[in-house]
Amino acid sequence: MKIAVIGAGKWGQALYHAFSQKNEVAISSRTKKDIPNFISIKEALEYEYIVFSIATQSIREFLGQNFVDMGQKILVASKGIETSSGKFIDEIFCEFTSRENLAFLSGPSFAAEVLKKLPCALVVSSSDHGLAKTWTEAFPNFIKAYESSDVIGSEICGAYKNVIAIASGICDGLELGNNARASLIARGLVEMNRFGSNFGAKNETFLGLSGAGDLFLTASSSLSRNYRVGLGLAKNQPLEQILKELAEVAEGVPTAYAITNLAKQKSIYAPIATEVCAMLDGKNVQESLKDLLKKK
Repeated sequence: MKIAVIGAGKWGQALYHAFSQKNEVAISSRTKKDIPNFISIKEALEYEYIVFSIATQSIREFLGQNFVDMGQKILVASKGIETSSGKFIDEIFCEFTSRENLAFLSGPSFAAEVLKKLPCALVVSSSDHGLAKTWTEAFPNFIKAYESSDVIGSEICGAYKNVIAIASGICDGLELGNNARASLIARGLVEMNRFGSNFGAKNETFLGLSGAGDLFLTASSSLSRNYRVGLGLAKNQPLEQILKELAEVAEGVPTAYAITNLAKQKSIYAPIATEVCAMLDGKNVQESLKDLLKKK
């Protein structure tokens, strides 16, 4: 396959590295990078197979300014929910191309470990089984890729786990112990599932790689940028300072607001996401955790 990866951040570069093991791959971004096989956005969008790894909040603007639908087969590796509209990523892409051309990547995977060719397992979700299979077969031997039809479930898992990771980082930053973190993550999984069921997601998705697998990874390691946001909040650092020092996009921050807004609109009980938003807005983390413990 000939594949173009759009987005040259850490995850985009990791996917470029992974797909290059078996395929002819180019990489592109709006900012020129000194990377082998770097091409322009215009050239990348002319490829038949394209991987998108760009910040969720920038997707609509990018597609509106650059994308021309030529029937490209797209694998979306971004995770999150659009804050301005509350739309999921598949809804945004479907405004620019047909659903049958879209697949979505999820599962436990740190870019740094993929670059080292360490083993992992991922999920490709699509309404088109053939497209999902095509993408799973493009991955290298050190990545086991599975197919799924539960696009919305995979998307919600990928978005929500970043919010729980922020809460987990706060928990560890306050040195509340392993018991507290495990309890928080378990409650977070239930909260994710409850939220997802309101949008037609399948329960089994939350118990698999896209859900529990990615959540356990992201909410328990300093390799996770969202977890590091939580560590910073626990030290009472201003959010602006945390994000500046991070120098990377922490999707859990805007996603927390998007989830909380959707939960209010649909009367979904989302206590962890709600308290994460409060802490992002400056609420004392100790007080917030006390309030969280009082909730069911």
